[in-house]
Amino acid sequence: MRKSVLVLSAGLSLFSTRLLAAPKITPLLSRDLAGRPGEEAAMLTVTYGPGEGDPVHRHDAQVFVYVLQGTVTMQVRGSSPVTLHEGQTFYEGPNDIHVLGRNASRTAPARFLVFFVKKKETPFVVPAR
Repeated sequence: MRKSVLVLSAGLSLFSTRLLAAPKITPLLSRDLAGRPGEEAAMLTVTYGPGEGDPVHRHDAQVFVYVLQGTVTMQVRGSSPVTLHEGQTFYEGPNDIHVLGRNASRTAPARFLVFFVKKKETPFVVPAR
């Protein structure tokens, strides 16, 4: 797990190079998938401070989001933006480009759980245009 956490931290550091204040990423778990050689599942939390968000990116993974606190706005290319509240979910497919991901509030933090299913060698986050 230690190697996966280091790779996860390195991959997610993309956010800090493109934002004034980067979201807080907390790795939780990374495990090989039984019966699916070369694939893994990983979980992390993301905390956006007031007004924070992500640069345009993709994941090359199945990505499931569950909002734990606050309100976030998400959008993948070709779809309308959605504003999600506590208890609501969002999905990104392996070919989706995440064009909008931000805290909908300028005064309160937002926090969400992210669950990835991906090939082990695939980075968690890939910059996109």
